[in-house]
Amino acid sequence: MSKRLAIGVDLGGTNLRVALVTKDGEIIRKMKEPVSGGVIDLTIRLAKSFVNEEIAGIGLGVAGLIDRESSKVLTSPNLPAVEGVSLVNSIKEKFRVPVFIENDANAAAFGEKWIGVGKEFSNFVLFTLGTGIGGGIIHDKKLLKVAAEIGHITIHADGEKCHCGNSGCLESYASARALLSNVISALESGRESILKGLFNGNFYKLTAEDIYRTALDGDILAREMLKDAGKNLGIGIANIINVMSPEAIVLAGGLTGAWDIYIQEAIREASRRSFKELFNKVKIIPSLLGDDAGVIGSAGIVFENMINRRISE
Repeated sequence: MSKRLAIGVDLGGTNLRVALVTKDGEIIRKMKEPVSGGVIDLTIRLAKSFVNEEIAGIGLGVAGLIDRESSKVLTSPNLPAVEGVSLVNSIKEKFRVPVFIENDANAAAFGEKWIGVGKEFSNFVLFTLGTGIGGGIIHDKKLLKVAAEIGHITIHADGEKCHCGNSGCLESYASARALLSNVISALESGRESILKGLFNGNFYKLTAEDIYRTALDGDILAREMLKDAGKNLGIGIANIINVMSPEAIVLAGGLTGAWDIYIQEAIREASRRSFKELFNKVKIIPSLLGDDAGVIGSAGIVFENMINRRISE
């Protein structure tokens, strides 16, 4: 009897998510913990509680540039602890099941295509909007196995230095980390804002959610910063529309919670910068799977690889 379950892992810059997923993409159980220094130990500890005789394999969605031949992460600006680490081998040795690795945003795109909002599209591009910005591309109904590092396309020549080593990256202007950095810098310089009074004046504890909530209350600084980040995101979206002409842009990640300001500003900017003929055909929509897209997609990649193995045999 074929095994009906897989473990999906979503290892991002901030959190590690692990889930037990069925062949139909249903999550049976899931866990989440903040990413700490011992990435392999943390992954093994969480995955251990899900392993049973029905497990077909483990899928790892990891933030970073993946070398598919060696199954290693070549570089990860938001998670340097995984660079050059043999995650696949370490986990395979521990659990004795097939283990597959993919970029976390690629895995999320696969999840959306499998059972999410992407089911109705043959071609779409997914943006993950969180600590950093990632991307995944579905072309002709299949995951395009390329880097898709959308967060590191250059949107400002000679712009701010990015964690990746480049300058002017989209991630440096439109991610949650960039938003928080810009808000804190403004508060440090003396800008007035409701945000200054939160956490008893310790505004270094602010989150992107705090900024959005304050913006909805009419705070000028919060609204200005969200709109600026959204405008920069719109530049990135327009670049992708003009190059890929997708049927849809799917937006996932924590920052989509700021849809009414951040995302709406991005859509307005993208409409100004895209070819009208292309923009009018694209749908810019939120992810259906939300934070679960990565773990579902990682598990789905296990099932896809197992099917391909049986076919090749």
